[in-house]
Amino acid sequence: MHPLELRNKLSGVIAFPITPFKDDLTLDLPGLHHNLTKLLEHSVSAVVAAGGTGEMYSLTPSEYARVIELTVLAVEGRVPVIAGVGFGQRLGIEMAQVAEKSGADGILVFPPYYPQADDDGMFEYYRAIGNATAAGMLIYSRDWVNFGPAFVERLTSIETLVAWKDGQGDLRRLQAIMNRVGDRLHWIGGAGDDMVAGYYSTGIRTFTSSIATVAPRLSLKLHELGAAGGGDDLVELLQRCVVPLYAMRARRKGYEVSTMKAMMDMVGLNGGSVRPPLVNVKPEEEDELRGILAGWEKFL
Repeated sequence: MHPLELRNKLSGVIAFPITPFKDDLTLDLPGLHHNLTKLLEHSVSAVVAAGGTGEMYSLTPSEYARVIELTVLAVEGRVPVIAGVGFGQRLGIEMAQVAEKSGADGILVFPPYYPQADDDGMFEYYRAIGNATAAGMLIYSRDWVNFGPAFVERLTSIETLVAWKDGQGDLRRLQAIMNRVGDRLHWIGGAGDDMVAGYYSTGIRTFTSSIATVAPRLSLKLHELGAAGGGDDLVELLQRCVVPLYAMRARRKGYEVSTMKAMMDMVGLNGGSVRPPLVNVKPEEEDELRGILAGWEKFL
């Protein structure tokens, strides 16, 4: 898929599937295929394989390749498949090339392992990965990678760069970047489903959703209401169905993934455990998740 074709398909909900593991923490590939089959009954715009919610950093190189290959196989070209890449420059290049060979349509570049790196080094990191394949590249601004407008504009010289995924939730900074760069990039809200109202108020019309792994209809309703101007209906839906989950996700490191996996198990999908250093939801907290799911009944 040409980078511009990929860009043009990124509208609405981008789903971030989990990577299911068996009890012994090996890959559950049949479970992943089943999850993706159920997900694609709904009109998401793209799927990110082995992203943050997919525990990319816990996968071995061979596991990573299998996850990308199976995702491409399950999707069957219905929507773009975007593969998470990262770690360091050389490994990021190798991952991007593996993803392209496996049939992925684009790559989502995570921050490198080395924190607080110099801007020139960071530019080379993204440039080398972006030039390693013909696939469209999305950059994920998260954690310590929180660039200002001038540096993002510099990054637009990378021809394959088509989109910017904001994982910071700092709308003032994001608006300054968008004002500087304009429509050279496609802008994606990526800090969480709970940020839809804020992102859509800036003109963004695409967001990445981990809730889509459990309740795609809920994610799509958030997009529908946000694109229509939000208002009281969107606020009510966020407060009732989304904010309580995100409050729980923020309770412990790792809960942003393990809560979603636990909920998937509860609704008959395949979640399983997380791999350390992430932690599973405590057994005594599972009833709290069931209470949240009870409020999602019409979307399940």
